[in-house]
Amino acid sequence: MAQRKHRPKRDPRQMSLWDWTPPVDASAVPVSMVRTRRASTGAMGHAAGASAELRVAQDYERRGYPIARTRWRGKGGEIDLIAQDGDAVVFVEVKQSRTFDRAVARLGRRQIARLQSAAEEYLGTQPNGALTEMRFDVALVNGFGEMRVIENALMDW
Repeated sequence: MAQRKHRPKRDPRQMSLWDWTPPVDASAVPVSMVRTRRASTGAMGHAAGASAELRVAQDYERRGYPIARTRWRGKGGEIDLIAQDGDAVVFVEVKQSRTFDRAVARLGRRQIARLQSAAEEYLGTQPNGALTEMRFDVALVNGFGEMRVIENALMDW
């Protein structure tokens, strides 16, 4: 078997302009490899939401509420954060947007129904079941990273 000669890697700092290759023509790239604007916006929104959830979780832990679960998913829907307040359970919905008003506007009746359904399902896993004390908090995060927590926010819904 013939051995291949080992070529040393070229240090980009020592490359000349003649070694540089121009970028690929965009029309030659397959459509499946091009990330659409919508997909990149969705990825940014997902990352911003995950960051907001992390900040809210840190705030709850700092205030003495240990986080039991994050992004708990049941058949009824997903709960962003589940914290413990002694024997009580705190379900936290995190909403992130440019302003607090826009964040609140993103919480609709159908989503609240899904949250309540998922919370009932989660309580079924607890020792006291549906008799477990609970509350729903809504944590709002604006575009500057400021946070507002509305405790017991969904009891009137």
